[in-house]
Amino acid sequence: MSREPVLAGQTVVVIGGSSGIGLETARLAREEGADVIITARNADRLRTVSAELGTTMAAFDVTDDDQLEQFFRELSGPIDHLMLTGRGPYYATLAEMDFEEARGDVEAHFWTVLRVARLAAAAIRPGGTMLFIGGTGGRRPSVGFSTISTFTAGMPALTKTLALELAPVRVNLIAPGFVDTPLSAALLGDGLEARREQLRATLPIRRVVGPVDIAALALHVMTNTAITGATLDIDGGQQLVDA
Repeated sequence: MSREPVLAGQTVVVIGGSSGIGLETARLAREEGADVIITARNADRLRTVSAELGTTMAAFDVTDDDQLEQFFRELSGPIDHLMLTGRGPYYATLAEMDFEEARGDVEAHFWTVLRVARLAAAAIRPGGTMLFIGGTGGRRPSVGFSTISTFTAGMPALTKTLALELAPVRVNLIAPGFVDTPLSAALLGDGLEARREQLRATLPIRRVVGPVDIAALALHVMTNTAITGATLDIDGGQQLVDA
């Protein structure tokens, strides 16, 4: 039996939609009938992806206030759902920390979230979704995790606060563990395959979590109108084992 696409007639914005989790969420939203707008800094990559998926695109740096405001100002109408992905975490011990780099991490993972939330709140239809991507990696103390641990602990609290302030717009946080994305490949380099093998051997699900897994959860959050203020872990059981 055929069914109606669950996002038919709706508009989804994916900020950071040219690769990884954002790309797969955009792809799945298109398959479910949504009009999708993807954004990223790399215009060439964005054009390729947009043509492949049949989306609208906007190339800009989300950490640039003027460009971000212009993007929301030029939207042709209300949207239904917005996902904000983020750059990779910054790892450094306190002794070795580059404070300029650390400030950039704060900018990307905190101030940018607040700016997007304020601008998106006026653009999203009542009952629509504002969805952030966080992580679980900083929940276990580790040397060099000063900034990531802070954001991991703080984002669920921020999500709950925004869910109250911005209601009836729904605000939620997806918290993945390791996800096999191009970003993970860039961070791990030659160690990527060893990490995959370790996770296949130790995770309860006996496989590595991929961006499609996160995208499927994102669409569920978009379509389930009872979910707001939630932090939804998706890590294949990584927090249950020493992985």
